[in-house]
Amino acid sequence: MSRRLKLIVAYDGAPFSGWQSQSHQNTVQDHLERAFERVTGEPVRVHGAGRTDAGVHALAQCAHTDVLKFLPSDRWIKALNALLPNAIRVLRCRNVSKDFHARLSAKGKIYRYRIWTAPILPPFEYRRAWHVAHPLDLRVLKAAAKHFVGTHDFASFAANRGKPEPSTIRIINSVRVRQKGPCVTIEFDGDSFLYKMVRLMTGALVKCALGKVHIEEITSRLHSGKVGSGRFVAPAEGLYLVRVRY
Repeated sequence: MSRRLKLIVAYDGAPFSGWQSQSHQNTVQDHLERAFERVTGEPVRVHGAGRTDAGVHALAQCAHTDVLKFLPSDRWIKALNALLPNAIRVLRCRNVSKDFHARLSAKGKIYRYRIWTAPILPPFEYRRAWHVAHPLDLRVLKAAAKHFVGTHDFASFAANRGKPEPSTIRIINSVRVRQKGPCVTIEFDGDSFLYKMVRLMTGALVKCALGKVHIEEITSRLHSGKVGSGRFVAPAEGLYLVRVRY
């Protein structure tokens, strides 16, 4: 009888082509599945709570898989981490009910976007933050961020994944803006997110904070639900999946 494992996985997204399996097999899902196959001796499918794009990081991605082999949780962690690239680590592992599904059981997600606003980007922040070499108007940034909170049609803050979304209505519970030294963080808590939604929202917020667009453009795009011109997608390297809520 198979057992279902729930995994919490952290990864540096820079070396990989995102989460979802691809033909070249250099994705986080591909590496996890190869590690499981080496431990179990048979193909294993790993299901993630959601896809992260190439270059996007995760502090606590959630995944599940079904395995026939029995190992204690700590043994699974050690065995998988011994086979995975150093940029991917299984942090926690436990047995769960077959009713649990990493994606379908999720109630919400928290994403964090990091922006470095000093003239020089430290080397240890390379591929870890978006370098904006100008000060951001934090007052404007916070004021603009409030407009995303609530239930809205985020069609104009989503990219085309190649197939139509059943609905572009999403709920954002909170958007928190903080600054510590030159590092500005924007944290989005929502029920779910459309393709590149966080990066498009961040791009709009930074444009407002740099005085390049007015806050009213955000509200207009939310009310219209239409994809207009002049959208800007913030780079992948500043984005982190912080937590999946169940």
